[in-house]
Formats: sequence, structure tokens, C-alpha cells
Amino acid sequence: MDMKTTPSPELDAARRQVAECVARARAAQQAYESYDQERVDEVVLAVGWAIMEPTRNRALAELAVADTGLGNVEDKVIKNHRKTLGLLRDLRGAKSVGVIAEDKARGVIEIARPVGVVGAVTPSTNPGATPANKIINALKGRNAVILAPSPKGHGTSTLLLRYIAEELDRVGAPRDLVQQLPAPVNKAATQELMRQVDLVVVTGSQNNVRAAYESGTPAIGVGAGNVAVIVDETAELAPAAEKIRRSKTFDNATSCSSENSVVIVDAVYDAMLDALRAQGGVLLDAAQKQRLQDTMWPAGKLSPAVTAKAAPVIAALAGLQGEAFERARFLMVEETGTGAQHPFSGEKLSPVLTVYRARDFEHAQDIVRAIYAYEGAGHSIGLHSKLPERALRMGLGMPACRIIVNQAHCFATGGSFDNGLPFSLSMGCGTWGRNSISDNLNYKHYLNITRVSTPCTPDEPTLDDMFGAYRRRHGLA
Repeated sequence: MDMKTTPSPELDAARRQVAECVARARAAQQAYESYDQERVDEVVLAVGWAIMEPTRNRALAELAVADTGLGNVEDKVIKNHRKTLGLLRDLRGAKSVGVIAEDKARGVIEIARPVGVVGAVTPSTNPGATPANKIINALKGRNAVILAPSPKGHGTSTLLLRYIAEELDRVGAPRDLVQQLPAPVNKAATQELMRQVDLVVVTGSQNNVRAAYESGTPAIGVGAGNVAVIVDETAELAPAAEKIRRSKTFDNATSCSSENSVVIVDAVYDAMLDALRAQGGVLLDAAQKQRLQDTMWPAGKLSPAVTAKAAPVIAALAGLQGEAFERARFLMVEETGTGAQHPFSGEKLSPVLTVYRARDFEHAQDIVRAIYAYEGAGHSIGLHSKLPERALRMGLGMPACRIIVNQAHCFATGGSFDNGLPFSLSMGCGTWGRNSISDNLNYKHYLNITRVSTPCTPDEPTLDDMFGAYRRRHGLA
């Protein structure tokens, strides 16, 4: 026998384990597929309540921080609440069962159908909010879902699924609609889940995103964050600094939508630095910057010791002493270069903000392009400006799927109550980020759409209708 084709005991066990989960999920999904819109929406509300009920929300937030060591409890409570409430608002009244649209003039009827069983890979940075978001979206489309959480986040998602099971019991829905891989979650089991389900949705590690695309199963993965924000000469500096600080420090920058770099136009550079200092930012000198770099990238790779830790903790690890560092809300380093030789130009997942000085708005855009050529292309760019045409210009020419104008970036990118983006914790980055979607992952991505086509009034142009003007312009007979 060719030993290369013999599965390892670990892989063989993973296949059996995943197959059992998928079989239960398929049986539950087949029963759930008969639900009408009203019953589906009741299930969606039930699962929303499983994470939003205040006592449960806090328990999940506390366990997430205790198990992962990432972020802080109060911000996770806010995130669990806000992201779930916003998603439920988006889904309220949305059609996802049966006929969802009809174009009588063209004779087309659209019917929403489930995709089946969804495999959802979720990160340790948001082990409560991200699984809940994926589960609710999947259930809105009458699908079953199986989680593959990060090992650190497994305890939190286990508790979340316990709460969800209680609510599914309350509304009489099958418990097996929502499952997760048993601990310890390993690479073999996660990859086997990707192969056996009908759709894979991945948030987190780019290795997992690539594996999902290579699994042979339809997959939706999202790109890496490394958000840059431009502050131009017309910006209101104090409000801009306050928004950047709120976004940069929320949950100790666990969000891929937190600003990693701020590019400030020269005319307001010094004044904007003062505004950021007033918000609790501490600017490092060259020697301090080197010490911080050595601490954050001790072997050329971002150290988990600094990931999602508070600024004073990171400063202490780098040996930066003094009252300013003990009180710092975020750290700032000035930079001129981009790429692997300039690690501060990349994603840091910590309250450390890289500052670039631009000659003017055009130069600021060039700097952002250089940053995104290294990391973060496709995700989103922030802009603080009084000139709406600059946002449009960026939308037309910059490699980003979202231009976030005069907003706190991490709250706005994934949907906000004061903007029109869908609430999500998974932002597609388009082909710039090697993704299959360019919008915020939402319930529509968890649907198959069947189109019924019937005859309509013919609409067939003549050759002269189509080519007459073209032929006259070019002198063709």
C-alpha cells in the first residue's frame, strides 16, 4: 500500500468526529428548512438574546478575557451588545424565506434557499461577538452552523453555545442547528470541517482563509486589517483625535478595524500631534521607538505578549518608564518607511499608533498606498476632512472597499447606528485583499437564490439601435 495515501490516526479521528457533527447538523437543518419567516425570525431573536441578556453577556466577556488574555471586559460587553443589537436591527423585516423579490416587468421571481451546513471559523480576538454574528446570519437563512473556534476562544464559544441551546429549547428549535468542534480544536479537524460542509466562512488567521479557499468547498474569507487614516488640512483636529483615540484603544485594539497608522498633512501635523497627546497619546523618541520595536517583534514576528494589551503594560514590557507611560492610553511612533523593514507600518493589534507626515493630501494617499502594498489592501481607509470630494476621490482611486469619513473607524467600518454599513465583524477586502467579497459579511452571503423566469414583453434592439451612433462616429457604412 502507498503509505502516502494512508490517513494518520489524527486525521482519521477528525474525519469521523466531523462527519458525526455534520450528520446531526444536516438532520436539524432539514427540519429547520420547513420553518416560515415568522418562525425563523423567532429563532434569530432567541439566539440574539442568548448573548445580549446582560448577565450572560458579562459572563461571556469575563471568560473571553480570562481565557485569551486579550482586550478588556467592559469593552467586550459593549461589543457583544452593540454588534448583536445592530445585526438584529439589520435583519428585522429582511426576507430570507420563500419569495423575496419579484420583477413583474421582466418576469423574474427570486426565492431564498438555504446553503445547508455552514462551517464558521472564528478568532480568539472576539470569541463571543464573532461566533454570535455568524450563527445569527446563518440561521436567518435556515442553515445549520458548526463553529471551529480558535483554541483560546473555545471556552467562551462553549458557554455561548450553552446559552444558545437554552434559547433554542425555549422556541422549540433543534439544538443541533448550532454546534462546534469539540476540544481540543486542531488543524486537522478544522480543515476536515471545511471539506465536509456546504459553505465555509472564515474570520481571523490568513492561513485559515487560504485553507478555506483551497478546501474545495465554497468559501468566504476576509482580509487582513491594517487600517490607515488620513487627517487633512481642513479636518477638525480635536474631534478627529478623540475619534481616533476611542477607536484605537477600544478593547485594546483587538479589532482589525482599529487604526494602525495616521497620515497627517504637514500643514496640521504639529497641531494634530498635540490633539492626540491631549487624548492620552504618548509620542516616543527614536531610542524609545527602537526599544518598543525590539519588544514587539523580538524575532521578526509580532509577539503575543503585546497583543491586545493596554498601553502601560506594553510600555513596561519595553522598559519605558515614567508617569507618562503609566498613564498612556496609546503609544505613538513616527515613521517614514513601509514594508517588512519597517514593522510599525503593519498591523499591530495593540494600542500603538504609527504616525506619518505627508506634504499634502496627494502625498498622504501615496503613503497609504505604500502601507497597503505591504499589508491591509482592500480593507478600509479613514479620512478626517471637511471636503466631501476627497472621500469620493479616494473611493475612485484607493485600494480599499470602504472609505470611512469623520468617524471612529473601528465602530464605523463594521456597521454603526449612525451609518448605513451592515453590522458585521467580518469585512470583505475584495480582490485587493484576495477575497471573494468586497462588502461586510451579512445574511445574504448565507443564501442560495433561485430565480423563476417566465416570458415577458420582448426587448430586442435592432442593429441600428445598438451600433448606429457608433458607426456614425467612426464613419462606418
